[in-house]
Amino acid sequence: MNADRLRAALSDQAAQCAALGSPFMARLMALLAERLAPGTALTDRLFDWPGDPGPRGASVPLRLAGALHALKLSGHAGLGAVYPPASATEAALWSAVARALETEAEAIGRFIDSPPQTNEVRRSAVLIALAHWLAAANALPLRLSELGASAGLNLSFDRFALRAGAVMFGAAQPALTLSPDWRGALPPRVPFRVAGRAGVDLNPLDPARAEDRLRLRAYLWPDQEERRALTDAALAVAGPAPDRGDAIDWLAGRLAPVPGTLHLIYTTVAWQYFPPESQARGRALIEAAGQHAAADAPLAWFGMEADGGATGGANGAALTLRLWPGDRRIDLGRADFHGRWVDWRAPPPDAPATTGTAA
Repeated sequence: MNADRLRAALSDQAAQCAALGSPFMARLMALLAERLAPGTALTDRLFDWPGDPGPRGASVPLRLAGALHALKLSGHAGLGAVYPPASATEAALWSAVARALETEAEAIGRFIDSPPQTNEVRRSAVLIALAHWLAAANALPLRLSELGASAGLNLSFDRFALRAGAVMFGAAQPALTLSPDWRGALPPRVPFRVAGRAGVDLNPLDPARAEDRLRLRAYLWPDQEERRALTDAALAVAGPAPDRGDAIDWLAGRLAPVPGTLHLIYTTVAWQYFPPESQARGRALIEAAGQHAAADAPLAWFGMEADGGATGGANGAALTLRLWPGDRRIDLGRADFHGRWVDWRAPPPDAPATTGTAA
């Protein structure tokens, strides 16, 4: 048993939570790093977790935090007394958490079997900006393919609005409005239309199921009420659950050109979790499909993903785009992992391509 490995993952997660605006989660993760100890079936499992337990691996800290939050949302009195909006001393918070780990070990164990599925709706801000940019580059309607779609909430980005500064983009009568701290130029205000949408996930969540809605809410951090409100608004207009399956196998069946549409393949903080062999196969399939793209059936591949430029979440994710025909590689800028800010650096759609990193 390597206790230091899990403690390091919890400490790392504490720093990331602080950088992403959640003092409560930073405090909880730090407490767990300091005081969690092996000795029960549940804690032994946590300390013996195979592979990397940290944010770039199994995300054990977020699994555990999600399990505890799910208990609180389900009416657990002890956690309800110390979780936001309540305030509690460090001793009281730890006492309630330690008690839950003891008495609710079976429920926590079931919850942590699956990896985190946040489905952060605020990431749709960059998808709205991207769709306007693509519409200015090509007037064809969009056919969407989202990989790692979770509950598919970000497949409905055309039903949301983006407020960038004083300017509104997206839906005229939106189900919700996203207002990130916008940096850089504004996207073109060219209307876009979605002609079709589909997504895939290894373990998709169904917005129509109460159990799955609870899981989505559990991964929202307890002191961030805006995220909860936005997620609830997105759930109200969500479509059916994404398809279940391997993302690359699923995508292989959707790559044939459909004349009259621009096929947009995208991930938002999902591609980085695919195994290296899946990434290599997916990249090869998309690049091969790009060779068959045509003016009346173009292909776009967009990623909002970590690229090594983030420290504790402060520098956010890279926004990268590839377009076929022609395999243009375009650096669109960066965005906060939770969509709190967007640093939009996209060139004009008709400008010569800039050198960028593939999604």
